[in-house]
Amino acid sequence: MFRQEFLSLCRVVAVLVALPTIVFAQQPPYDVFPDADPPYYRVRYDASTKAGELSFPVNYTIWIPNDVATLRGVVVHQHGCGEGSCKSGLTGAYDLHWQSLAKKHDCALLAASYEQPEGADCQMWCDPRNGSDAAFQKCLTDLGQQSGHPELANVPWALWGHSGGGHWAGGMVLLHPDRVAAAWLRSGVPLLEPNPDRPGIKAHTLSDGALRVPIMCNPGTKEGVTVKDGRFAGVWPANEAFFNGVRGKGGLISVAVDPLTAHECGNQRYFAIPWLDECLALRLPKNSGDPLRSMPTDDTWLAGPTGFDAAPTAEFVGDPLKAAWFPNQSVAKRWMQYVKDTSVEDATPPPAPSNLRVQSGQLSWEAEADLESGLSHFILERDGKFLANVPQQSKNPFGRPIFQGLQYSDTPTQPLASMSFTDKDAEPGTIHTYTVIAVNTLGLRSMPTQSE
Repeated sequence: MFRQEFLSLCRVVAVLVALPTIVFAQQPPYDVFPDADPPYYRVRYDASTKAGELSFPVNYTIWIPNDVATLRGVVVHQHGCGEGSCKSGLTGAYDLHWQSLAKKHDCALLAASYEQPEGADCQMWCDPRNGSDAAFQKCLTDLGQQSGHPELANVPWALWGHSGGGHWAGGMVLLHPDRVAAAWLRSGVPLLEPNPDRPGIKAHTLSDGALRVPIMCNPGTKEGVTVKDGRFAGVWPANEAFFNGVRGKGGLISVAVDPLTAHECGNQRYFAIPWLDECLALRLPKNSGDPLRSMPTDDTWLAGPTGFDAAPTAEFVGDPLKAAWFPNQSVAKRWMQYVKDTSVEDATPPPAPSNLRVQSGQLSWEAEADLESGLSHFILERDGKFLANVPQQSKNPFGRPIFQGLQYSDTPTQPLASMSFTDKDAEPGTIHTYTVIAVNTLGLRSMPTQSE
């Protein structure tokens, strides 16, 4: 099902070069969307037949935190190549964990869903120069007008991308370094020099501006690091070449090898979100409209790209221009935990749920995800005694079980999980006291929230 994820990184279908005006449209269930009522907004653009413009239809959905007068940036969650991954993009803006990152920094959360049929060439969108750059910037203008936040057209971007989405995010860094606060590239990276193993994929130019953007390359160990064969074995050589090209010129780039996975996203969000959180805190301007701030360089740490130990720059043994770069000790410590077993520490409990409502045995509530460790489930109590877990059993085939479930490209499953429960055993006419407790993916519990 996800074969195109890899193939699209390695070759370009020649017929598409000969026929640049071909337009592809995906079949349902691309028309099955979660609702986009405020604070969600959506635009869709049809495919274009003009050379250089986007030849796939695309949907963009954005989430905007309540009570934000002026947005400071936008966090972009970009799916990978192939029909399955494109469909998974439909729910990217609804991810509670990624929303917690965006909200902390007064940012919007944006996710695209390209209508790419299986077998079509991913380069037609994952290379931003093929029309997806222009479509992305147009959506920011249109969604800004729709949501009453026209500043969206000009705010900085924090980019996350998986596979072909990593190729896209890296390409956007190279094209627009002054707009990108940071970029996390899961498995996919752009080319800096022509590569015979990736024929037809155009190389990018590395500018001085791009060297100042913090970038994290995040391949799975089974993508050519420890497993040297198989359909994803070419991912690490591509990442290594990109890393060496950027770091060799002093770029602020690092590598975090996922020790558990191949091409699936696994538990990467438990390092990706805190890493982006750190970068946004250091780079976003204090006043909207001002330029991005430079990353500090007075407390940097270094590590071997495929190693397990980091050290302060002054104590690092080896060539610093071949070493993974970290802005400070805090990030380096998380990196050492992640590359060991993905168990990034978290000592803080999740936020307590809010707005618990009870009517005739029907319970509903609201909650924000823990920034470091997300949400696993909720514990419900009735009159001080355990009632239920919601969901009864959290699921995730790719990593820690989470409340919303997880698809291949790190997005929630459909239908979206609901913060609600029906108490079928409540005694009619009896007023019960209900309690809800949030639990993050490390098992830490929030303070309880009780019904009135």
